[in-house]
Amino acid sequence: MSLKNSIKYGLMKKPLALAKTYDSCPSRKPKLTVVMLHGIASSSDAFKNTIKYLSGTPSLRDVRFVTFDLLGAGKSYASNELIYDLKEQLEALHNSILKLELKTPLVLIGHSMGSIIALNFADTFKKSVKKLILASPPLYTEKDLNNPAFKEGVKLFEKFVGARHKGSTDGKQFKNSMDFVVLTDKNYKVLSKITTDSLILYGDQDQFVSSYNINKIAKENPKRISVIKTIGAHQMSRDKYHKLVPILEEVLNA
Repeated sequence: MSLKNSIKYGLMKKPLALAKTYDSCPSRKPKLTVVMLHGIASSSDAFKNTIKYLSGTPSLRDVRFVTFDLLGAGKSYASNELIYDLKEQLEALHNSILKLELKTPLVLIGHSMGSIIALNFADTFKKSVKKLILASPPLYTEKDLNNPAFKEGVKLFEKFVGARHKGSTDGKQFKNSMDFVVLTDKNYKVLSKITTDSLILYGDQDQFVSSYNINKIAKENPKRISVIKTIGAHQMSRDKYHKLVPILEEVLNA
């Protein structure tokens, strides 16, 4: 399915869309557009340092950088009428990218849960994404999800991170994002068959990703998936975003 073909999910009368929080290019004529999607319990603010670093890199002056807040996060629409599942997030992202009226190739950069949304977008709208960059992706198999130790870790994460989202809307967004977007083995299966050139970027101290799964899936789909391991944790910090420069340069100059 191409970007020009609109998905009609019929969830709401008004089409879902995301709040655009940043949209700029150092030059007047962009040759590449990079859209960034944040993780769970976060907002597009997570990319502030990334944007500052990349937009200040001379070789990337022809790149247009865009960030969105996902549904229920930051400045984007939030409502108890929403389910906050993958279908809704994809609809909102699709409508938001259409509004960009792109005239350049598109690169999607997703961090944590945002990488899952980016992955499924690229899989749904095949050939619409030139490069897929998955930073700290939570890729789990059925075996992981049924592992008692894994389940205990999820409980601790939900206890301490979810505690910051006690409001009815925030609480629903966090819980359903975990249940319907993050904690599923479907994402692993989608990536194993992805046809978009993809890069997985993760830190060696990241307690929320499975390095075993990442390396295994790269071997299953070697023509499309490459991996870069950094010295860092889960956050979208310098260990990750400084690795993006040569990747974006390559796409820009292709």
